[in-house]
Amino acid sequence: MSGIWAIILAAGESKRMSFPKMLLPFRGTTIVEHVLENVINSQVDETVVVLGADGDEIKKVIGNWPVRHCFNEAYKEGMLSSVKCGFRLLPRDFDAVLVFPGDQPLIKPEIIDKVISAFRSTDKGIVVPLYRNKRGHPLLISSRYREEVMSLDPEEGLRSLAQKHSGDVLEVGTDSTDILKDIDNQEDYLNELNK
Repeated sequence: MSGIWAIILAAGESKRMSFPKMLLPFRGTTIVEHVLENVINSQVDETVVVLGADGDEIKKVIGNWPVRHCFNEAYKEGMLSSVKCGFRLLPRDFDAVLVFPGDQPLIKPEIIDKVISAFRSTDKGIVVPLYRNKRGHPLLISSRYREEVMSLDPEEGLRSLAQKHSGDVLEVGTDSTDILKDIDNQEDYLNELNK
């Protein structure tokens, strides 16, 4: 079961929305399904969805998708707790994993494939897409960082991995603002729907 895995973080409480944002209608499906569709249509081999708040409802919606899921009982502790939950489901011999926030439904398969191709053509262990010098998602992490991710301090978060190992980071330029866009509130949601 080696290869490229994806972890989709769908455990958040959607505090800035009055509704679970993963389940909001989005271009014919829901936000979380749109993320899944993009990931599954890319070169990613296996996908894990991390559930937490509203987990039962999300699980019902994604029940027919070819994904695994885990439930993060510590989801209130923040995003890193969900990343660790997803990492626990990874096999021993994977090559790398891409981490996707579940509220970024616009990251297209071509962008995902560009990050994966860059990883396969380098010896760098961390690959991050860039738009005009701003780092976005998904963040790709080599399996060699597995133990370190599991021991990261929640106060620092996943971004600290790239800071600690700046010499092992490959930035991949893109022309896509979508790598920066998440849907945090009603305004973000309506902006994307109206495009």
